[in-house]
Amino acid sequence: MLWNNLQQTVELGWDFYLPVIVFVGLIAMAVPVWASIGSAAILMLIMSGDLPLSLVGESLFSGIDAFALTAVPLFILTGDVLVRTGLSRKFLNVAEALTCWAKGGFGSATVLVCGMFAAISGSDAAGAAAVGRMTIDRLVESGYPRPYACALVAAGACTGILIPPSIAYIIIGLVLGISASTLFLAALIPGLAILISILITNIVMNRIYAYEGGGLMTMGEWFTNLRRALASDWYAFIVPGIIFYGIFSGRLTPTEAGATAVVVTIIMGFILGTLKLSDFPAMLVSSAKVNGIILPIIAFSAPLAEALAIMGVPQGFVTAVTSLTDDPYVLILLMIGILIAAGCVMETTPNIVILAPILKPLADNIGMNEIQFCIMMITALGVGFITPPLGLNLFVVSGITGESILKIAARAVPFVFFMLMVVLLIAYVPAISTTLLPDIYK
Repeated sequence: MLWNNLQQTVELGWDFYLPVIVFVGLIAMAVPVWASIGSAAILMLIMSGDLPLSLVGESLFSGIDAFALTAVPLFILTGDVLVRTGLSRKFLNVAEALTCWAKGGFGSATVLVCGMFAAISGSDAAGAAAVGRMTIDRLVESGYPRPYACALVAAGACTGILIPPSIAYIIIGLVLGISASTLFLAALIPGLAILISILITNIVMNRIYAYEGGGLMTMGEWFTNLRRALASDWYAFIVPGIIFYGIFSGRLTPTEAGATAVVVTIIMGFILGTLKLSDFPAMLVSSAKVNGIILPIIAFSAPLAEALAIMGVPQGFVTAVTSLTDDPYVLILLMIGILIAAGCVMETTPNIVILAPILKPLADNIGMNEIQFCIMMITALGVGFITPPLGLNLFVVSGITGESILKIAARAVPFVFFMLMVVLLIAYVPAISTTLLPDIYK
């Protein structure tokens, strides 16, 4: 019914259908997403004749000609440097000292270190790979079944796009014309809420199945452990401290904070003796590969967005959906369902550049705050990353451990449930996203 309404609202012909078929077909054949989007966009422009092909080159350049995008490679590089210098293991040591007082302590430490890594790298796949290599074997030694340990890391790594600073918020800010710093501030409470929901899930599962043994510590023993960890590893928190203080105090833009973090991390690596000049080629190549995936997608999304806008697809989608129901609660559920399903099958960047311009008018139509919409969208996509059976993070941890994807997916269900509860709170309670913002954004 929705599709029929869309067809009646917008006169869709083969200039729309064929590019969509080509896009889906290329994705199914494992063609890179940027090439699939670019092919569909150019074919749509050729068939519709709405935009001269001579302007495509200009459109591609304008899509990535933004100072804010400079922050993306900088945060990715910071994450790579953290792993190579061993500073990420310092986070694990402190997280373990924080949570060792109770049963399930190392599982909770794993989730916390995912959050710490997320606050620096801004990437969920990088967090899943880096933290998974450090913790999964130890989780198994602590008594966790390997599929559950993999699911725990996959869930914790979802915070990579949810806890600011996040690459996803930089991109959606660019697509919708919203300040990344504002989105970072708005995402702080929702990101922490997702992290807490994962911690609670792990605690509940430990209560039920008694995965992790060990007795409770006294307050004195816990304080002694924490003091020792901080005394030996405190300097690892200089980097996230710079990023958080610089961005949230307004003294640094996200790009400046990313550049400062890279320089400081490199200097610390040299001082500690864990980073050598010979490490730089592999480190830079690794970061460049990730950037080589993200930036072409953003570039080719510009002509696609222009073609869809000229054809009236976003506006037609709003009219078609609201003709079925004008109940904002139902429409929000519909958006969440679309986003989680999209998060299952595609990475964050293509989902943002394709869906944000289409769903944003629907959010505006029901009176949803644009900041709240952005937070809801990114959080729902994050849940999609571990939603069985196609979540991206499930495949990442399966790849580094060799564990069956279906076994990991089955263990991920409780995490999806608790995270979905947070998504619904974000969608229906605007204050969760806007409490920290100035009145002008509320």
